[in-house]
Amino acid sequence: MTALLAQAAVIRTADVNPSLINDIFHGFWLILIVKAVLVLIVFLSAPMVVGYMEHKVLAHMQHRLGPMYAGRFHGWAQLIADGVKFVQKEDVIPAAADRWVFALAPAVAMVPYILLFAVVPFDNGVYGENLDVGIFFVLAASSISVIGILMAGWSSANKFSLIGALRAAAQLIAYELPLILAAAAVVLQASGLVPGFHGRGSLSLLYISEAQQHYWFVFPQILGFGIFMIAAVAELTRPPFDMPVADSEIIFGAYTEYSGLRFAFFLLAEYGGIVALSAIASVLYLGGYQAIPGLGFIPGWIWMSGKIMGLSFFIIWLRATYPRLREDQLQKFSWMALIPLALVNIMGTAVLKVAFK
Repeated sequence: MTALLAQAAVIRTADVNPSLINDIFHGFWLILIVKAVLVLIVFLSAPMVVGYMEHKVLAHMQHRLGPMYAGRFHGWAQLIADGVKFVQKEDVIPAAADRWVFALAPAVAMVPYILLFAVVPFDNGVYGENLDVGIFFVLAASSISVIGILMAGWSSANKFSLIGALRAAAQLIAYELPLILAAAAVVLQASGLVPGFHGRGSLSLLYISEAQQHYWFVFPQILGFGIFMIAAVAELTRPPFDMPVADSEIIFGAYTEYSGLRFAFFLLAEYGGIVALSAIASVLYLGGYQAIPGLGFIPGWIWMSGKIMGLSFFIIWLRATYPRLREDQLQKFSWMALIPLALVNIMGTAVLKVAFK
């Protein structure tokens, strides 16, 4: 599978669709600083919007009155109240904890999702970097965050934290494979669909978005889309796949000993992961910044933002809808259901691609 994907990464689409930042600014360091600042702005704002949305969606779906009072009108200040609460809380580190590892864990869990925003195209020229191996990069970066969870669980000197961290690692191993297989099928689907690329495919996220000018890949890849979204929710350890943080079993998993801003960073990483993986799914299956036919006058970045928010809403919806699975059920579902289906999907895509070439 890796060799198949690597053979597809043969086009430098950055030369065909230059970034607007490169056109406006000149000088390597200036361009680098501007892109870094813009990526940080997106990362710090989009997860906040999703966090606010989760407060309101769960409040309505589960009839929670609390999030509706802060700020009086529809609880508009709830997110601000949460921020003030985290700042005021005491930063407690267990006496037996490994202090350096304990302190670094939230950053290790958060930084990979910042990197993802650097390569996601929000429009034809609105992106940080257009990598030839964009799919490889985002899938590899998204799996690094589990190292932060392992660091948090191991360094806390708490057996429940360690159990939660090991559960998170096992969950990543189980669901990373169907996620990659689903993405591989999209790369095959996109191969040779963009004029001017001499019939060759690319792992570039920009290329995949451009390949969906006529139809979104969610239609031929509906099975892959379902597999990708289920695996993404599992990688985020969101309900119904939140066994690593099961408060009724292991208190709160790897985060049990964290408080104050360190715990807030883990929450920011979680919401950042929701936005990042929703953005990847939007590029792979929903056309990225491509508009619905007849509505092309709406800017592409608005389409991309709307698709990301729609998928984020779906992930939040699952939290209010489905109960938590058991650990053995989660493992069986991946190895005995998702992975075989993903293999069937990639084989079917390859056969149809050759048949209708």
